[in-house]
Amino acid sequence: MVSKKPNKDHRLWIRKDSAGSGKKALCLVNTVSKLPNEKEAVYGALDRWTAFESEFPIIAAAKALEMLKKRRKWLQIIQVTKWLMSKGQVLTWTTYDTLLLALSMDGRVDEAESIWNTILQTYTRSVPKKLFSRMIQIYNTRHLPDKVLEIYADMEELGVRPDEDTTRRIGRAFATSGQEDKQKPVLEKYLKKWKYIHFNGERVRVRRAGPLA
Repeated sequence: MVSKKPNKDHRLWIRKDSAGSGKKALCLVNTVSKLPNEKEAVYGALDRWTAFESEFPIIAAAKALEMLKKRRKWLQIIQVTKWLMSKGQVLTWTTYDTLLLALSMDGRVDEAESIWNTILQTYTRSVPKKLFSRMIQIYNTRHLPDKVLEIYADMEELGVRPDEDTTRRIGRAFATSGQEDKQKPVLEKYLKKWKYIHFNGERVRVRRAGPLA
């Protein structure tokens, strides 16, 4: 499935937004929403969606995926994304992130894990932080602390610094797996000493009381 290096997300929007891309995106969304979960039917309909285009409607496709995500149409995201990748189109990190999320929400964690492993083996040091965070979020939601710690080990090896939400999930994974002695060092290493809160309508910086604050 992963065949070539993803384009950076901003490249989706380098080309001037073509006239009618929003309408075409909505057409795609409406089309896939009515289709059965059959590969031939889905791919056939999507092929017809692009049949009369001189260039692949990449902007419309990206907009359609965003629409489907907002509507929480996970199965349709999976269908469209796999079709896009079979065409070698829209191979961005955001596309992979959306696919991993959709697979998880559709209960297909094993498939998400398989795709993740392929991405990691193929790109290794090019994989962005948000994909590591996505997999940790997926495993955390499924109460799989050992899997969370496997992803964290990869992050440490590759020098990827987790964000604060991910750090807390890693800390909980250590605690849940009976490694409480490793929880505090991780939180102290990656959580910032200061945090921002809203007080009397203003954003105020305050010092954390401790690693779990």
